[in-house]
Amino acid sequence: MSELGLCSRREADEWIEKGWVLVDGVVIDTLGTKIRPDQNIEIAQAAHAAQMQQVTILIHKPVGYVSGQAEDGYQPAVTLVNPSNHWADDQSGIRFSPTHLRTLAPAGRLDIDSTGLLVLTQDGRVAKQLIGGHSDVDKEYLVRVKFGEHELDIESHFPPESLALLRHGLALDDVPLKTAQVSWQNGEQLRFVLREGKKRQIRRMCELVGLEVVGLKRIRMGHVTLGALPPGQWRYLGADESF
Repeated sequence: MSELGLCSRREADEWIEKGWVLVDGVVIDTLGTKIRPDQNIEIAQAAHAAQMQQVTILIHKPVGYVSGQAEDGYQPAVTLVNPSNHWADDQSGIRFSPTHLRTLAPAGRLDIDSTGLLVLTQDGRVAKQLIGGHSDVDKEYLVRVKFGEHELDIESHFPPESLALLRHGLALDDVPLKTAQVSWQNGEQLRFVLREGKKRQIRRMCELVGLEVVGLKRIRMGHVTLGALPPGQWRYLGADESF
């Protein structure tokens, strides 16, 4: 069911236990039941209704918050999801409910010292789309850098061959990186577009070519942009939006 994109593995287990899954018209309520590829899987309307109630939340994460579980005394970004931080210009029409905090998990991390678009979701399909092993959703970042003693007009001092390496040719942990789009946004800031998300990937890439990252902001994931969402505030992903 997960491979077919019907739901997450966790949801599949819940639906099976509740008797919401039918195979060739027969209710399947035993976890781990094996079926043939030619058999027909049906999902009860109750499962579809439950899935429709799931929300995805977009946060403009500030520096100093972690993406997931609290660590080293730092608060997780989910603590920002409360009525007082709900963006007044949210156009989704969804009203906040405490149930929206249940099983809400980050779909892609942002380092504690990075800012920008962070996605929290209850929907396993969204999580799989953004961070699944076969995800091809690109993520866009603005990255302010230093180059040795140079803090201004770095573009004119940075070797073109090193810029080419950022685009293709680097490896992390002995694994070659996928091709990236990297260009100068201005003299001190690079624009990265990646289709993978290794831990601290951009910072480590920059280190390999002699750059020091002094600011990193994610501004887009797929078709969804950070836009005018203020730092520390959040909004719902609208029914008309998709990654």
